[in-house]
Amino acid sequence: MNTKKLTLKPISSIYGEVCLPGSKSISNRVLLIASISYGKTNLKNLLDSDDIHYMLDALKTLGIQYHLSNNKKNCIIQGNPQVLYNHKTSLFLGNAGTAIRPLTGILSLHKNDITLTGDLRMQERPIHHLVDALIQGGACIQYLKKKKYPPIRILGGFQGGNITIQGNISSQFLTSILMVAPLAKRNTIISIKNHLVSKPYIDITINLMKSFGINIDNNNYKQFYIQGNQQYISPGNYWIEGDASSASYFLSAAAIKGKYIRVTGIGKNSIQGDIQFVDVLKNMGAKIYKGDNFIECYKGNLIGIDLDANHIPDCAMTIAILALFVYNNSITTIRNIYNWKVKETDRLYAMKTELRKVGAIVYTGKDFIRITPPKKFIHAHINTYNDHRIAMCFSLIALSNQPVTIINPQCVSKTFPKYFSELLKVSIYQS
Repeated sequence: MNTKKLTLKPISSIYGEVCLPGSKSISNRVLLIASISYGKTNLKNLLDSDDIHYMLDALKTLGIQYHLSNNKKNCIIQGNPQVLYNHKTSLFLGNAGTAIRPLTGILSLHKNDITLTGDLRMQERPIHHLVDALIQGGACIQYLKKKKYPPIRILGGFQGGNITIQGNISSQFLTSILMVAPLAKRNTIISIKNHLVSKPYIDITINLMKSFGINIDNNNYKQFYIQGNQQYISPGNYWIEGDASSASYFLSAAAIKGKYIRVTGIGKNSIQGDIQFVDVLKNMGAKIYKGDNFIECYKGNLIGIDLDANHIPDCAMTIAILALFVYNNSITTIRNIYNWKVKETDRLYAMKTELRKVGAIVYTGKDFIRITPPKKFIHAHINTYNDHRIAMCFSLIALSNQPVTIINPQCVSKTFPKYFSELLKVSIYQS
């Protein structure tokens, strides 16, 4: 375990502008789609992080040719639909769910012998709901260690057809099938069993596919129809929005103790579901202004809320931190977050444990967390569980009158390697 620590001293105010890195969700989706499209694609504002590097390494192993700029923010990809055929290899994907899940679908299409594996946490994250759905469409996929979990061996065979998938575990499973279905021999009808979680992430997938020439019939997120025997066609250029989840930390910092923050690279017309976090922040009392390519936030008197956060599961963690700074000791309840359990760590357990360390009163159930703010903040050593979002969330504790110590701060490299330096740039300390 990484035992390096970073102690953040109390921040008296927040002021400045942050240029957001590209969205992780968009970056890995569009990298894969561009790779299997006809034509060359110039991707701009690509995220430079561990998860993206895992996808790029996988594409390189599969034979995709690309040129990455020196600053790693622009990538020119030569699409090659034939790259999906006749591979015998193994791909290591760390703990990148946005890499292993769409690759599982795409690589199940043609005759291959490919092993997908990852780190120890990845081997604890269930993938059987996706595998079962692909098998319904004719795919041959085997578990190599523990049933229902990676590593998996993919042998091809997916042809489409009628598929039923559980919707209440991870939207990335549905994304994987949506992305492969247009390339299948048969038309595909995907029926959703139970409530579909994280619908905005499905909207990202559908929006991206449309940019590459593929349209999907969406029947109110209960059934999806995709015509087979299609091909992705490159639009030539694609600009990747700034990451809305990453924006949440800076906007929240301003809401708690800010003179002013402006985040750029994302605006009122974002295709990312996490943009809805801005409305939650406003409802809690922050002052918000949205433009075409920026969002501004000013400090407000924050109040507790009762929120169904199924549509913004990542940003819901930031709301849990905001709950510590509300006025009049009001309670915040965040509901419908069962899928926190299958993320980079069991986030429901992790948030409960670490929030209690800083002095909060916390109750959790199967799919909710209820938080009463501390009477007095405590300087705590925060275990990040190698989860980037826990590290970034708990950095905001420094906006109290106490420092906070983050164990393994390097875990932010998964999505935002320069997070702490960006936070430092907009932090004002008492002299």
